[in-house]
Amino acid sequence: MKLDKMETETRNANTMDIDNCSSLEIVEKINREDAKVAEAVGKKKEQIAEIIDKVSERMKKGGRLIAGTSGRLGVLDASECPPTYGVCSDLVVGLIAGGPSAMFKAKEGAEDDYDLGRNDLVDLHLNANDSVIGLAASGRTPYVIGGLDYAKSIGAYTASVSCVSDSEVSLHCET
Repeated sequence: MKLDKMETETRNANTMDIDNCSSLEIVEKINREDAKVAEAVGKKKEQIAEIIDKVSERMKKGGRLIAGTSGRLGVLDASECPPTYGVCSDLVVGLIAGGPSAMFKAKEGAEDDYDLGRNDLVDLHLNANDSVIGLAASGRTPYVIGGLDYAKSIGAYTASVSCVSDSEVSLHCET
């Protein structure tokens, strides 16, 4: 795979001159680009609602929501659920390739380990009532794919979120 051709790895034509802009121009450019996120989410609202419904159904049966990622934002969001929504800390679980210490210091290569994604879910005693959402900005992270494949194999609900069109990770989940 040619990484320099991936949507997440190419340079943004709208911000090519950002290093020559004033602070206000930088903020304006970033704000215009950030506005595109809401538009992208709007295009996927039916799929997002489906994920919410399916995860909710499984939680009512005692299942958990596990977010697996090679990045940090999914883990941060998961860690906010207990204080923000008053849920127990094991209801929404964030996993990061390389384990908890990878939150603060990257563990190079962990995201490229397919078996590590599976093993982390085995260690959590994943079951068929659980839901696993794989988060992969590039849409191709082996850690995430390994976790999704394992989750599907035991009957857990699977979904994915990525920042690219027609991502590979979407082929390894239900939604």
